[in-house]
Amino acid sequence: MIVIIDYGMGNLRSVQKAFEAVGHAAEISSDPDRVRNAKKVILPGVGAFADAAAELRRTGLGDAFKDAANAGKPCLGVCLGLQLLFDVSEEDGRHEGLGLIRGRVVRFDPSPGIKIPHMGWNNLRVRKPAPLLAGLEPDPSVYFVHSYHAVPEDREVVAAEADHPKPFTAMVWQDNLMACQFHPEKSQRVGLAMYANFAAL
Repeated sequence: MIVIIDYGMGNLRSVQKAFEAVGHAAEISSDPDRVRNAKKVILPGVGAFADAAAELRRTGLGDAFKDAANAGKPCLGVCLGLQLLFDVSEEDGRHEGLGLIRGRVVRFDPSPGIKIPHMGWNNLRVRKPAPLLAGLEPDPSVYFVHSYHAVPEDREVVAAEADHPKPFTAMVWQDNLMACQFHPEKSQRVGLAMYANFAAL
């Protein structure tokens, strides 16, 4: 069973409906034991990093997600869920994340003519063939909504980048752990294909 973690910070039903659209059941749960016992786990998220990290600690869902990841189960972070995988975020102070991927989360640098948040469609530039990208065209277009982005210590975990206006990390892949800064559930055909790829792992 695919379990979508419910810690009060994500568009959970949209993610669940996306999996249903590609023929796979996904359960929404706030039970840490359900997360640990899942075959695959999704960590979604929208909103502020500090609030999300605090809620994951309070509920024990953060530890449950780390247990699932460390057990080798396929785990996927989406949008804020990607940022939470890292050591620390600089959003409104300094806040600790889950520490599953080394690095930090920073705000986009102001640039003339560039809007923050980064919102809308943008093309990915694939750096390595992550499982989520199987069967997709070389530079797929996906939907972003974010003001902060991750800066991994090890560039080898970067599976895809996009530009705003400089290159930033759009997808990471580290063993069984993968994450998207964009929203596959809002990325139409391409996003559904990614969720189908995840479900097939």
